[in-house]
Amino acid sequence: MAFCSHWNRKGAALAGILIELEVMSNSSDTLGRVLRGNCHPARHSESILYASSPTGTDWSPAVFCRSLRSVMLAVGLLVLVAVTASADAPKLAIPRITHPPKLEEFVGDGQRSDLAKITGLRQRDPGDGDPVSQPTTVYLGYDDRNFYAVFVCTDEPDKIRAHMSKREDILSDDSVGIFLDTFHDHQRCYEFLVNPLGIQLDGIATEGQNDDFSFDTVWRSEGKLTATGYAVLIAIPFKSLRFKSEDLQNWGISVARIIQRNNETSFWPYITHKVQAFTSQFADVGGIERISPGRNIQLIPYGFLARAKFLDDQIPAFKSQTEGRVGLDAKVVFHDSLTLDITLEPDFSQVESDDPQVTVNQRFEVFFPEKRPFFMENAGFFSTPETLFFSRRIANPQFGARLTGKVGRWDLGVLAIDDRAPGQGLADGDPLAGKRAGIGVARIQREFGADSKIGVLVTSRDFAGSSNRVASIDTRLKLSPQWYFIGQAMESFTHNLDGTKSSGAAYYAELYRQDRHMSNDILYQDRSPAFRSDLGFIPRVDIRQFSHFLSYRWRPEKRRISAFGPNSFTTVDWDRRGRVQDWRQNIAFDLELKGQTFIFVRRAEFYELFQNLPFREHQNTLQVSTSWVRWLELAGAVDFGRGVNYFPGNTLAPFLANAEDANLSITLRPSSRLRFQQTYLYDRLGLLNGFQPSGAPSTGAIFNNHILRSKINYQFSRELSLRAILDYNAVLPNSALVNLDKTKRVTGDVLLTYLIHPGTAFYAGFTDTRENLALLGGPPTLLERIRQPSLTTGRQFFVKLSYLFRM
Repeated sequence: MAFCSHWNRKGAALAGILIELEVMSNSSDTLGRVLRGNCHPARHSESILYASSPTGTDWSPAVFCRSLRSVMLAVGLLVLVAVTASADAPKLAIPRITHPPKLEEFVGDGQRSDLAKITGLRQRDPGDGDPVSQPTTVYLGYDDRNFYAVFVCTDEPDKIRAHMSKREDILSDDSVGIFLDTFHDHQRCYEFLVNPLGIQLDGIATEGQNDDFSFDTVWRSEGKLTATGYAVLIAIPFKSLRFKSEDLQNWGISVARIIQRNNETSFWPYITHKVQAFTSQFADVGGIERISPGRNIQLIPYGFLARAKFLDDQIPAFKSQTEGRVGLDAKVVFHDSLTLDITLEPDFSQVESDDPQVTVNQRFEVFFPEKRPFFMENAGFFSTPETLFFSRRIANPQFGARLTGKVGRWDLGVLAIDDRAPGQGLADGDPLAGKRAGIGVARIQREFGADSKIGVLVTSRDFAGSSNRVASIDTRLKLSPQWYFIGQAMESFTHNLDGTKSSGAAYYAELYRQDRHMSNDILYQDRSPAFRSDLGFIPRVDIRQFSHFLSYRWRPEKRRISAFGPNSFTTVDWDRRGRVQDWRQNIAFDLELKGQTFIFVRRAEFYELFQNLPFREHQNTLQVSTSWVRWLELAGAVDFGRGVNYFPGNTLAPFLANAEDANLSITLRPSSRLRFQQTYLYDRLGLLNGFQPSGAPSTGAIFNNHILRSKINYQFSRELSLRAILDYNAVLPNSALVNLDKTKRVTGDVLLTYLIHPGTAFYAGFTDTRENLALLGGPPTLLERIRQPSLTTGRQFFVKLSYLFRM
């Protein structure tokens, strides 16, 4: 899950740490969310709603239709009271130029008189409305093919944070950016961000959603450190943008500068926390006329060759495999606004491995975010308050197509894809062997008012005669510059392989307010026992839950303390019989200092009912992170209290135990090109003093889990990089107390990347995994756990080449 944690703001995330909701009101998980500052806790409430098995049914299609009518009536009433932002947007005329700007023209005292000139950036953080702390001038212009922006930034050279890193890895650096609302709908904008050395980060910001940094397009950037600061040039081809097919364009625009050591983000025009929306505060752009992206077709063929050796634990024996294949990713743009993406034999071998997370003694499914580019790009078109489409449910597609885009005030997203995984690995003769799942997702959304929308989503999954369909209607209503309402009604229809059928409904309602000082979020979720979304991430059903989050931040002016204040989070949920399943009360305090330094403390009291056994638990938390100096980032957390052993050994019942976990992340940048990151996660469950489960020993820990990741990256140039990862994961259980195997795994992963621009790249990688297993017998017939991870269970070498043809 993309948690809005302190250290994620700087790109040094400790994956697997369940940062509670109260942290989120004052922090963010990406650079774009720092810029927009629209993180609020309900986007991450899945850390409370865990999964359970759907059983029974108490809803019918007729009931669902009546429920939808009720929701629509409520939506209509809310629309009647909705108000819009009132301030008139600043105006800006951008001139057409006869020759492109060059970075050298702006170094020293140089400038261009034929470009629009912007000064007077104002802070959003830490001082809402204060002038930018370092002089900044921005020049804008366009010609027949490109939109240009040049930033001239004054600063002390020895304090600038800039690294020669891979594309999009600039979260710890100073940066500048331009934001273009090309449809001028106040709902969505392009983000183009650049660090002082010219390293790029692009994305799409959508109101009410996390920023989509999976968006990758072709554009040009240059950066240069100077004696008085740095200068950056951005050139964005119109072919890389989507906009209305009109002779005279009406866009929204904003420019920004980030100074990391001051926790500072500044904009022109002035963008304030007093208004929760982001794009509605942009300036209106005039003067852009007679532009067109022209013909826009992209073809990215690729070739892949791999040699692998792996352990088949069903035999058990080693198998070798050589695989070579070709595939194609294609993109076609219709009417400058609709994009058709097609993939044939997609390959994700070069995709970064998942960040480490603790997966032992987890009561419910652990969330791993999507990292495959085809599924990440334009994912926002399929996003709803409840996650009804979670693309990691699709494991091994062979072909797929996606149509996304915007026509007027309508947003459209359609996806059709197969999945070979369900029928793979089944024994010969199994009637399901070799069969695929057919998957379809469709969403349409209508914008209205200044910042409101209503949408419908339908998902479908079919496999060997079984099916799961989910229909949903949702809305986001702007009630005032700070207040928003989000609602969703859903129903599922399931036909199982055994011929049984079921249906179930679910509802989501949220009212939240966020400004510079206060966050207030009220959330209600209702899922019937039979609600089922095979393509979604629905962590729990048979539940009615109420949650309330409240925080307040004092923000002293021009002091080392940027913000401080308390948080409160309360939640309680019941099953459909009215029995309390969980409740939780958190009280916390958050402190933000300059130098990207954050301190967070929390006390949590909570209760859960597990297997009809009541458990009263508590947790104390301390989290600290800092990047006070530009070459070092530190982040750590310690939790201790009481938790439940969910998987007791032998015939033991679940019981309460001492729960401890800690994590530490250290990121070193000894030079501009070298980055080393060390992450350690520790999780322990131990017996309470004086407590001895019946028939079990009273000494020793229940289990210890150690996860260690070492990651090093060297950037030879903007295009060429070498990355190596070494992972160690050890689960050391007391088998008499917990039902876990003693496992030790070591994985080494090396990847060489030559990335000219998105689509044109060469990859060469090697992976080796060793486990504490031994083959017994001759020929081997058994696997046995041993002390050390000495047996290689998987090894692969691969090369991949792709090339972008843009027509």
